[in-house]
Amino acid sequence: MQDKHSLVDTIRSMLVPIHKDGTKFVIGFAVVTIVLITISQFLGWLGIIATVWCAYFFRDPERFPPDGDDVVVAPADGRISAIERVAAPRELDLDGETRVRISIFLSVFDVHINRAPVTGTIRKIEYVPGKFLNADLDKASEENERQCLTLETGNGTRIGCVQIAGLVARRIVTFVSQGDTVKAGDRFGLIRFGSRTDIYLPPGCDALVKVGQTAVGGETVLAELGTANGRAEKPAEAQAARSKSA
Repeated sequence: MQDKHSLVDTIRSMLVPIHKDGTKFVIGFAVVTIVLITISQFLGWLGIIATVWCAYFFRDPERFPPDGDDVVVAPADGRISAIERVAAPRELDLDGETRVRISIFLSVFDVHINRAPVTGTIRKIEYVPGKFLNADLDKASEENERQCLTLETGNGTRIGCVQIAGLVARRIVTFVSQGDTVKAGDRFGLIRFGSRTDIYLPPGCDALVKVGQTAVGGETVLAELGTANGRAEKPAEAQAARSKSA
């Protein structure tokens, strides 16, 4: 009996749960599949494949962020498609500062749950309507439909995160509200189907990843805060330095 129980536990541990937002889609695919089976065996198999893919798309695995408040973790799964130094979008209220932007491209096979890159408070959320260009294009960050979030850590450091719709993405979902407190790795939203997530690091903070690398949302460390290796200066330290120089 103990062996059987262990086998069941093992099987359960291998099954990744489906996010509740995707349940209605999986059920819809399944209903259509049942209808297709009555019409044609071939169409039925296509429906089964589509239903399995839909369940796979909305999978919501547990993630285990690294310890410490000085790390910035990936807000999404996917390929790091660009690392550039650009002016922050006005929607993030980051004073148009030049920051390092890390872009993560999510294919239709990646987990599409977005996760908080740092522990902090959601200071602003702004939805921007737009086009549905290929999310891998650089201009997608300015022209595509997107949701902009600004997070502030306990020491006042602000980080921007932008969910960008893609060529087949037609819905950006956000689970948090302005003023909410989140921990690094907490789920804050998802983008249905192919898309992109951009993160704007604090001034002076450099990326610790490279273009082409695969990121794991909530676990991959993109950057670190508050140390000498090109990292952001903490507000308290900056104020002390200005007072000393004065």
